[in-house]
Formats: sequence, structure tokens, C-alpha cells
Amino acid sequence: MTDYFKIRIVKLQKLLKKMDLDALIVYNGVNMKYLTGFDGGTGDGLVLVTLDNARLITDSRYEEDYKDRLPEGVDFKITRSYYEEAIATVTEFHIKKLAFEADLPYNIYDYIDDLLPADIEFDALPSAIEALREVKDESELVALREAAAVSTKAFNELIPLIQPGMTERQVANELDRLQKKYGAEKASFDTIVASGSRSALPHGEATDKVIENGELVTIDFGYYVDGYTSDVTRTIAVGPISDELKAIYHVVLQANENAIETVKPGISGSEIDRVARDYITEHGYGEAYNHSTGHGVGLDIHEGPALSAHSSDELQVGHLLTIEPGIYLAGKGGVRIEDDVIVTDSGYENLTTGISKDLIIIEG
Repeated sequence: MTDYFKIRIVKLQKLLKKMDLDALIVYNGVNMKYLTGFDGGTGDGLVLVTLDNARLITDSRYEEDYKDRLPEGVDFKITRSYYEEAIATVTEFHIKKLAFEADLPYNIYDYIDDLLPADIEFDALPSAIEALREVKDESELVALREAAAVSTKAFNELIPLIQPGMTERQVANELDRLQKKYGAEKASFDTIVASGSRSALPHGEATDKVIENGELVTIDFGYYVDGYTSDVTRTIAVGPISDELKAIYHVVLQANENAIETVKPGISGSEIDRVARDYITEHGYGEAYNHSTGHGVGLDIHEGPALSAHSSDELQVGHLLTIEPGIYLAGKGGVRIEDDVIVTDSGYENLTTGISKDLIIIEG
């Protein structure tokens, strides 16, 4: 069985060596989980990675759970004094150039800096682990495929349950129930259910608004399975909708498909964005497309690479992307269609084809 945690730590150690650093203090809970499997969260411990070792420093709440299941090469220190133990480890391993993650809170940085001997350099290393996390290994891809499969099952079971007269919140709660029925752990963000004129709000969280005939309903959701999340959006119609709303639906759908067909190794995030944006602009709705085309997904709902007009990120095999163009017409309604796509050697693998992108019309 491949030890993916060991491989990740070795990659980080190679990066530290390249950057002429002796060690890195990992404070971010998601990054600790990525490197060691420790899921206590930010503030419940530290991981110190040196050029030759890795040490999880946490407290007795996690001792029984993790003492026998940490990856090979990661040792374990139990203490309530995380930072003092980290400094003791720095001294033990004769570290002279110590780095920290850029999101380390200033008060903690200041405390550690005061504890460190004067001859130890202490500098930020921004987004090092986040950059490693962008390219998913096979164990991560398995989890991401399962997260997408669970979301597919739950959403398809939700559709026949939606009726005019339900509230947005009732739809969101029903989706939550179904996701957990099929094995989801939790939502990765508050589910968006936005109906009628509210569907023109890209981040319109579910409210007590009643869904009525003649409205579009945008449903944007993500759920964790085995620690990795999906991120999917579909827009449906309840009863007959106007010709204008039908038109923007088909423009967004084609922009989504054009962007997906562009996905391959080596292409830039800005090019993917341009393909979707140009199509929407050509049809007269460029100003109504007011967000980027997508982003990476993994342990977090938003990761790199970025698919935006200004992105210089280059797609690599193993990236997991959302492709999510949209059009939003104030006072009328909006459409967003979002798929989860893996970059492969030959192009892409769409994980969310099991959810139809044909315009679903629910008869009232």
C-alpha cells in the first residue's frame, strides 16, 4: 500500500532544502491533516517538519486516537505547551533556519519569536503546502470521485421532491438529509438555494422565501466524503419560465461545456476563463458574468489553481477544478452550472456527468 503521507512529507522536505530552510512549523489544521492525517484542526496542535523528521505536537485528547495510526516517520509529542515543545524540538535538531506558514496569527508568531534563541532565523514561507495540495495523488482522487458520486446520488433523488410552495430552506435541508443518507460527513459551505430574482445573487444562501411557478432555482452545494469535498451547481426551472431565462440557461450551458472541453495539461487558468467569458460576452451578457470561472477543490472548498482572467496558474495532471460560469440578471434571475473536473494526461475527467445539465423543468 502506498504511503501517501510519507510521499507528501518528502516533497515538502525537498522544497525546504531547495529554499535553504531547516524546518517548517505547520499551524494550519488542513495542512496538518494533509501531511499526517491528524484532524484535530487549527489550534489543536502543530506539526514540525525538518529535513529528516516530522513531529506532531498535540495534547492528550488525541493520544489514544493517533498514537498508533500516524504515518511512518512521524513521531508524537503529547503536551499542552505546543509552542514550547516546538522550540525544544528546534533545539534538539539543531535547526538554524525555521519557517512558518504565512497565515500564522501574529500573536503566536510573536510568542514563538520571543521563545527562539537569538541565532535562529524565523521567516514566513507562504503557501508552500497549499501549492503541494493542488496536485492530487491517487488516494485523494479516489475520495474526490466518491464525494462527487455521493453528491450525484443525493441531488438526483432531491429533484422529484422539489415542488412550488416549498421554501428555499426546506430544499436545502432536504438535500442535506439525502447527502448524509449516502455517506456525506458534512457540508463544506452553507448550501445555496436561490429562487426567482434571488437566483441573480451568486451567493444567495437559502432563506424562507417560497419557491413559485415561473422561477429559476439555483442550487450550489458541496459535501465532504472521506475528508474531501465536492462542489456542484445546477439551475432548474419550476413551471414555465420566460424565453429570456431559457436563453441565458443555454448560453451558460454552452459556456460551461466549451470551458470543460478546453481543459488539458499545460493550459492556463486564464485561458479556461477566457473561453467561458468570451462565449457569454458574444451573446451579450458579459457584464452579467461577475465572478471567475472556477477554482481547485480538495480538503478545502477553495484551493488552487485559479481559473480567472488574471490567473497565471498552469493546469497539471491531478488538478481538480470546478468549471462554473454564470449569468445574473438583477430582478429577473440567474443561472450557474458547475462541474468538478480532474485534469488527466489526455485532457479531463468530469466527475459530475451523472447530474443532467439539460434544463430540468419541475411541473407545479
